[in-house]
Amino acid sequence: MLELTRRIAEAAEGGEPVLVAMVLEPGPRAQLRPGARLAITRSGERLGSLGDPELDDLVAAEAPAMFAEHAVGTVYVAPVGLSWRTVPGATSLYIEVVEPKPVLLVVGAGHIGRALAKLGNFLGFHVAVIDDREEFADPAVLPEADEVICAEYGPALDAYPIGPATHVVLVTRGHKHDEEALRHCVGRGARYLGMIGSKRRTSTVLEHLLADGFDPEELAKVRTPIGLDIGAETPEEIAVAIMAEIILVRRGGTGAPMYWRPAHLRQPVRTP
Repeated sequence: MLELTRRIAEAAEGGEPVLVAMVLEPGPRAQLRPGARLAITRSGERLGSLGDPELDDLVAAEAPAMFAEHAVGTVYVAPVGLSWRTVPGATSLYIEVVEPKPVLLVVGAGHIGRALAKLGNFLGFHVAVIDDREEFADPAVLPEADEVICAEYGPALDAYPIGPATHVVLVTRGHKHDEEALRHCVGRGARYLGMIGSKRRTSTVLEHLLADGFDPEELAKVRTPIGLDIGAETPEEIAVAIMAEIILVRRGGTGAPMYWRPAHLRQPVRTP
């Protein structure tokens, strides 16, 4: 148990992520003890046990998908596999991928960049903001940011560690700066790379990079125009649209409305 706890703490502080499963309700598996934990690393190493080898194997089989989705929440042991939907009376487990905070790297500290810093902080991201203007790259006007970097975009991005936990948003003051920044981000393995702008303007930028020999497959990963279509107009609304898309990419959502009704409630009931 001490080793399991140590590995979980290391994961939270920047070490190798681990998937932790904990028994909530034993359900029909009466031998299970609420609170029993199992930790699984990306490589498949196991620490601890839920108290049932079959259940341990079931969680281990689902672990790769859960790592990919940064899973967190309650799952139920269904007749076939695990289900995120409630199964009355079933064994339930709390699942969480323990990992360092995801990074939101905002390039540009204008109105949208500042709104993104606020929202990213609220959503639990480690927020870093880069701008080449001292009056904008000022910690006093970006109190929600964990890092504020005042430097030219190219060198600052080259020096910043970008990887699978990094979500890069390019919202500088002009398309020339966005294009310069994009050149220093493409192909570096960011989980999300998005650039603001109209379809025409962003297509022109991508054409420039393609002509200069950038990998077409990497360019295809750039999310641009950026964000989900929610009719956003203000900087704050645009930030919401962008962060919604980042969450979609992180969690594996569809972006479709969640509105639903059972069949008998889909049409108004007409009275004679």
